[in-house]
Amino acid sequence: MPTALAARLDSIQGKGGINAREVADLLGASPAAVSRWRRGRMPEQDRLRLLLDLDWLVRQLADFYEPDEARLWLFARHPLLQGDRPFDRIKQGQMEDVLTLIDQLGSGAVV
Repeated sequence: MPTALAARLDSIQGKGGINAREVADLLGASPAAVSRWRRGRMPEQDRLRLLLDLDWLVRQLADFYEPDEARLWLFARHPLLQGDRPFDRIKQGQMEDVLTLIDQLGSGAVV
């Protein structure tokens, strides 16, 4: 039975259509660290918070897109992010910008 943290990592990968290396990149961690977390070792608090935020973001995105579409959305430039990619904004610690954009999807303001 997977740990709760492993289940969150699986959810991020499955719903977001991203691979383990990309998850590590988004979290500012090494793939080896993410593998340790998957096996039950807890990340430091700031990484845990980021992981849970990423899980929330991907779950919200899954309300609008299938995993392959979500992956494209994460890696495509977006006009409401001044041409930045959501993936890059997340890596830069600007997850709130991406969450705001997803909220706009829910209100029908963005395609």
